[in-house]
Amino acid sequence: MTHASPSPAPGEGPILAQLRDVGYEVDSLADLRHSGVRYRKVVPILVGALSGATDKKTQMEVVRALTVPWASPEATPPLIRMFKEVDDETGLGLRWAIGNALDVTWNDDEFDDLVRIARNPAYGRSREMVVLGLGRSRRVEAAEILIELLDDPEVSGHAVRALRKIRTAAARPGLERMLNDSRGWVRNEAKRALADLK
Repeated sequence: MTHASPSPAPGEGPILAQLRDVGYEVDSLADLRHSGVRYRKVVPILVGALSGATDKKTQMEVVRALTVPWASPEATPPLIRMFKEVDDETGLGLRWAIGNALDVTWNDDEFDDLVRIARNPAYGRSREMVVLGLGRSRRVEAAEILIELLDDPEVSGHAVRALRKIRTAAARPGLERMLNDSRGWVRNEAKRALADLK
């Protein structure tokens, strides 16, 4: 059974025209994402569209299209800027999606900016995936920051998941404390992370 192609967002037209100009014949950005093609060549077009798109649906589709490893490092700085600029009142879904893109496009060249996002409680739960992205970092400070974030209830579960990737003995006391967390999935992640330390 074939699925109908998703309708493009209202503002996708100019972006799709640019994609066609470089040989990518797709009916929507969702089609591009699901094409199975490593579309590295169009990352500059998508990055340019980040600031040009005005409706939320198009912005979301552009962000999702940039949520691929090959969009790094080019997409990471503009995604950070967009994360900070999203409207606080209406932007949780969009900001969370940008955070998810930042996890996938993690780049240690932007470590300090990413850490500032991860530590800023004003961003609430939209930081979750940025915190998870710290688990991809090769910087030695990443583990210490994640241990610190175990005390932040909005992102502590994602800090546990990220620490599972880093596997540092220094995290043991904090992870043991998370075995008493009220959330079952966090307790399970803490158990796995502790098992990985043995």
